[in-house]
Amino acid sequence: MKKYTQLAEELTQEVKIISRNPGDPVEVLFAPEPWELLGCGNYAAVFVRPDFPDQVVKIYGRNHEDLLEEISVYRQLGEHPGYSRCYGYGERHLILKRIEGITLYDCLHKGVKISENVIRDVDEALCYARNRGLFPRDVHGKNVMISNGRGIIVDVSDFCKKEECYKWRDLRKAYFKIYQPFFYRFPLRVPYPVLNGVRIGYRWYKRWKMKK
Repeated sequence: MKKYTQLAEELTQEVKIISRNPGDPVEVLFAPEPWELLGCGNYAAVFVRPDFPDQVVKIYGRNHEDLLEEISVYRQLGEHPGYSRCYGYGERHLILKRIEGITLYDCLHKGVKISENVIRDVDEALCYARNRGLFPRDVHGKNVMISNGRGIIVDVSDFCKKEECYKWRDLRKAYFKIYQPFFYRFPLRVPYPVLNGVRIGYRWYKRWKMKK
């Protein structure tokens, strides 16, 4: 782990990440080889090396002060099958256990079935977090992954914020009322532009409803 920690520090110094819009994922302009980009979220980008396949480095592209909150969240969570694990951290990054699988978002795109036990796994993981004194929020299709048939929450960066969040509640409702009766039996491949349109439409709908 000492060698990996050094490599993670070097990556943090060389990588170039920008944030164009607070509501959109950060963008990676440059990452040194052999690091590979696994994905980007609204705050950070995640990288992996072929010679260290079991760990990832999550580098914040904005709101670096939130890094301390995420470190605190992982400390409170401890070890639980519904979450990753934090092995170490620096001024801008976290070293996490790699979770391999497919997000719910990509399941819809590729026509991969999402079983009910995945939803139940997430429900249990969220209940566990609340019992540990946390406030789970921002749990949605891009932040939940299916790994070996189990549901895992891969982003806990907002679990310290006490604002109420309905994203998982709404996704769960859509799963049981729409997805399970229709799409589970006959899975369709939904194009990314359509999924992104639904995401943007949902965001605007929630803003409109809050203003009423």
